[in-house]
Amino acid sequence: MSHRRALSTVLLLLMTLGLTTPTPGTAAEGQLTWAVHISLAPTWFDPAETPGIVTPFLIMYAIHDAVAKPMPGKTMAPALAESWTTSPDGLTYEFVLRSGVRFHNGETLTADDVKFSFERYRGAANKALKEKVKTVQVVDPLRIRFVLKAPWPDFLTFYASPATGAGWVVPKKYVEKVGDEGFKKAPVGAGPYRFVSFTPGVELVMEAYEQYWRKVPSVKRLIFRSVTEESTRLAMLKRGEADIVYSVRGALAEELQRTPGLTLKPTILHSAQWVTFTEQWDPKSPWADKRVRLAANLAMDRKTINQAETLGFSRITATLIPHSFEYAWQPPLYPFDPARAKKLLAEAGYPNGFPAGELSVDSTYASVAEAIVNYFGAVGITAKLRPLERAAFFTQYREKKLKGLIQSGSGAYGNAATRLEAFVAADGLYAYGSYPDIEGLFREQAAELDPKRREAILHKLQQLMHEKAMFAPIWELGFLNGHGPRVAESGLGLITGHAYSAPYEDLTLKTK
Repeated sequence: MSHRRALSTVLLLLMTLGLTTPTPGTAAEGQLTWAVHISLAPTWFDPAETPGIVTPFLIMYAIHDAVAKPMPGKTMAPALAESWTTSPDGLTYEFVLRSGVRFHNGETLTADDVKFSFERYRGAANKALKEKVKTVQVVDPLRIRFVLKAPWPDFLTFYASPATGAGWVVPKKYVEKVGDEGFKKAPVGAGPYRFVSFTPGVELVMEAYEQYWRKVPSVKRLIFRSVTEESTRLAMLKRGEADIVYSVRGALAEELQRTPGLTLKPTILHSAQWVTFTEQWDPKSPWADKRVRLAANLAMDRKTINQAETLGFSRITATLIPHSFEYAWQPPLYPFDPARAKKLLAEAGYPNGFPAGELSVDSTYASVAEAIVNYFGAVGITAKLRPLERAAFFTQYREKKLKGLIQSGSGAYGNAATRLEAFVAADGLYAYGSYPDIEGLFREQAAELDPKRREAILHKLQQLMHEKAMFAPIWELGFLNGHGPRVAESGLGLITGHAYSAPYEDLTLKTK
């Protein structure tokens, strides 16, 4: 065999394995800058702390990688695991890892890293995962086996999708060397971009990792700038100081839409938003009366808020569960009926309304919460707006430090059960209480292996939530983003339901 023929054979084999070395001319070039709508926090850098919301994946899709994850056209695409199998009895899941994958520090990714990442995970649904998984076995460096205590139909949904961060893999040796806090200061992952620097409250800088297993990123450098003022984000986009901006609403979104050279990119997310009544389990609270909770639902003019804030792109809903989720049940929408709301309040013993304390909200959505406070006030439910920076908001939320009303939401992936686990089940990360009938159904569905019977149980559970008016749902968020003229592919909307640009290795700049 000639040298040239032998070389061709080797290259063909490497291409088949997906491990080709980048060829000349494919090196990453250029820079993209985002104006991000939140203050970036180090907690988002560590998959172990993923709190059951979409925000961390803004960064994790760049720095880190998972055994499986949503990708364009697929809700659960093979990633670090090239394949997996399930035993006939539903107790064993075995993942085959890709060969030759390296972390940014040069360490080879193995099954030990996957096991370590699962065992140190402490984010959303960690209790359910740890309770239901009997053992995690390293079969060999490229195979790992999860053995369950009992069949659990949602194991892959909880583990191998961004419903949690448990399947996102970090380097065991590096984390053990630098510790948890050291890891957040200088995270190392296996994703398409490596960490360069982070200035708290200012910017995060990352550079292309050209040995990324899937493909060489096209763009050399990514810069995320924290710009919490919406008008400033738009001004940066118009001046060319930012290439992509997140969360521009209302009149500013209309201005973006009509500005030559700029492109508005609305995306309907897996992100329902709602108001939580934290005191409904306190018999002394007005919120313990279902009529009061129903009155709050009738007081909100969701259509007007939708048009004013998201140009009508949001999808009005009456549930926490996105309509596209498996096992979702869609209740009838609440009408805007302030007269009936006042009547219900009078029947409940509050003809003149009552003070409802604070309505806490992630400051990004303060304008939406302000509209809701005004609608509540119009029927006599008086509340004071309390905006909080996002990381602080969700920390206080899961620590149950927020009182009164909470404008809540989640853009995490999953199905009806994963969303219920976080916000409705008694042990949920963000649950302030539950009801015996709802709790019983939640436990029943978790053990039901027949999909039809399980769907019926989950539908009944969601019907009970609606009958009790446990929450005041607002919408499935129409997230309004935009990009400038230098961008050929922004990544916005490439992954169905994902809020942010992704996959980052697919982003491109226009050629001059």
